[in-house]
Amino acid sequence: MTSTTAPEKSQAQSPADGASGSQLTHGLKRRHLSMIALGGVIGAGLFVGSGAGIAASGPAVVLLFAGAGAVVMLIMRMLGEMSAARPATGSFSVHAEKEIGVWAGVTSGWMYWVMLCCGVAAEATAAGTIMHGWVGFVPAYGWVAIFMAFFCFTNLAAVKNFGEFEFVFSGIKVLAITAFLVLGVLGICGVFGDAPGTSNLTGDGGFLPTGSAGLIAGLLTAVFAYGGLETVTIAAAESDDPRKNVARAVRTAVWRIAIFYIGSMAVIVTLVPWNDPQVVSDGPYVTVLDELGVPAAGTIMQVVVLIALLSAMNANIYGASRMAYSLVQRGQGPRFLGTVVKGVPMPAVIGSCVFGFLAVLAGIYWPDTVFTWLMNTTGCAVLVVWSFICLTQLKMRRRLDREAPELLTVKMWGFPYLTWVAFVAIIGVFVAMGTTDSGRDQLYVSAILVAALAAAGYASQRRRPAPQD
Repeated sequence: MTSTTAPEKSQAQSPADGASGSQLTHGLKRRHLSMIALGGVIGAGLFVGSGAGIAASGPAVVLLFAGAGAVVMLIMRMLGEMSAARPATGSFSVHAEKEIGVWAGVTSGWMYWVMLCCGVAAEATAAGTIMHGWVGFVPAYGWVAIFMAFFCFTNLAAVKNFGEFEFVFSGIKVLAITAFLVLGVLGICGVFGDAPGTSNLTGDGGFLPTGSAGLIAGLLTAVFAYGGLETVTIAAAESDDPRKNVARAVRTAVWRIAIFYIGSMAVIVTLVPWNDPQVVSDGPYVTVLDELGVPAAGTIMQVVVLIALLSAMNANIYGASRMAYSLVQRGQGPRFLGTVVKGVPMPAVIGSCVFGFLAVLAGIYWPDTVFTWLMNTTGCAVLVVWSFICLTQLKMRRRLDREAPELLTVKMWGFPYLTWVAFVAIIGVFVAMGTTDSGRDQLYVSAILVAALAAAGYASQRRRPAPQD
């Protein structure tokens, strides 16, 4: 076992040395990367949380998911450009550190780590609740402990095993959503009964029944539902051909997720009334399957949701551990987290799992204080990360154009105009958050964490220069 705080080199420049065990291995393949992207983003936010967005904004939720999806496509294109040019385990954190400064890498990296760990806690809690409903003699927190231990073990194994596990889990989710879309389209066409037409899209208050307040609430749901897609660029550094694989994964994953999210929302609001209480209580997918007369719809979707939650847990533990490892390798965290055993950053995996489990305990013992603070902290995390990605890409693209244009195998569309469009859109979401009480709470708490991380990063920046290639 070895530990180091030397600046992280690009994986393309410094291949992982699996034999010595001092660096991460290249055990992931192209097919793994696409599924890892799906695994990190398709979870409870889509299958359950989207019901809150539908209830808040009505049929207009389709446009909100489409708008948020368009911004995410731009963000991922920027990430694809940077990661294909200079693959690195820390992805956007590494690039932000080099292009903007150490404080930017620290802030974006640790914000993302906290977001993923809290996401693991939320997913584990939801999965434990489902299992407790099936096997009542084991308390929900008991199932959480079992899941945490299992996924900690899978992430401590060789990265290839993690990739295979996520490939299977994400494949099941993709099949489930595809089947749902097919059944939904058949239902819209009247195969299972009378075709609904546009009655649910224009009735009960119209296409935007709740006004601007509902639109803002639905927008936040849509934006945060896409968080986690960035993990694919983190995983790319451990693939057998980082530059080619990340380019392909970014191109395919974004379009798939956009179709799944936007297509699902369109099917749901067309088939069932937006204000049906079952949309929130049972989830929008169960509501649609019940409407179509699918037997045991609730049980079927509970199984799918459980698989989605476990898959997202697995992917988020992986992403959190690699981000922590990368930060420590650059001297921006506890040194022991940088230890690599047999090509796996074991302390970083264990530390990420422990943080996630402590967050679960906080939800049990301090649901209205510590847990609320943690959840509010992550509320703006994805927006902060996306902001840094935009600013980093603006600088990195110009430098690559001057110094190494041959590395630009993936290029951002309409540069620099669409980069600025994405950045302005993100600022607009921040402004929209400030118009609601819950949004302001998230802004306040997140601002405290951002300020603390930026100050720590700036202090480190004053002590040493940013890493060079």
